[in-house]
Amino acid sequence: MLRALRTAALGMSAQQMSVDNTANNLANANTTGFKRNRVAFQDLLYQRVRAAGGEDGAAPPARLQMGHGAIAVATVGTFTQGGLTETGNALDMAVNGSGFFAVQMPDGSRAYTRDGAFTLTAEGLIVTQSGFTLDPGIEVPPDSLELQIQPDGTVRALLPGEPEPTELGQLELARFQNPAGLRNMGGNLFAETEGSGTPVVAPPGQDGIGTVQQGLLEASNVDVVQEMVDLIASQRAYELNSKMVQAGEEMLQIANGVKR
Repeated sequence: MLRALRTAALGMSAQQMSVDNTANNLANANTTGFKRNRVAFQDLLYQRVRAAGGEDGAAPPARLQMGHGAIAVATVGTFTQGGLTETGNALDMAVNGSGFFAVQMPDGSRAYTRDGAFTLTAEGLIVTQSGFTLDPGIEVPPDSLELQIQPDGTVRALLPGEPEPTELGQLELARFQNPAGLRNMGGNLFAETEGSGTPVVAPPGQDGIGTVQQGLLEASNVDVVQEMVDLIASQRAYELNSKMVQAGEEMLQIANGVKR
């Protein structure tokens, strides 16, 4: 059997994964705080047919190797800043920088998000749209007239009969040495991994972690035009690999017909 058939099939599988990734990016073009992914490829093991050079100088100067195709090895997150969209909602927050909001999961673990579309529970706790509590937790009094969130993360509320806002708590952000190593959990959440490293937690504005902007949301960083270009490139590469399969099949037909 021609090696080209298997090599081309691997190429088609790799490009199919690239198209799947592009589809996911485009599907989340309007998802708050979404970070696009790209697929990283590597060539596979090479078979050495003939080595180059030699101690006695008799070996040929050029090597002869045959590759075995390509494979997808990673999906790499691109954590560039998305555009900021004004909403006017006092509970909407955007991180202007590299930090993440931390939320408390039901099992007691922490998850991280760039989606700052928060809301309040009946008890006044600030939570995500999925109901996960912002960590550290901040409780807003039910009779608050106005909620103020400063760029440094200080949360204040104006209460009836009070001339000055009352401080309710301090937001914190988490920054990772390698955010591309975070694990996507779905629901606009990321989980810490060994690849991402341990998060550095600090108030907004410190350690280059970024600031918090109230009344804004961070849009997805998906560039639709770039995704369409990537889609066309993957589609053409898939087509070329399929042509290679057809060429290999035709060569086998010719070889089978030699005896006739």
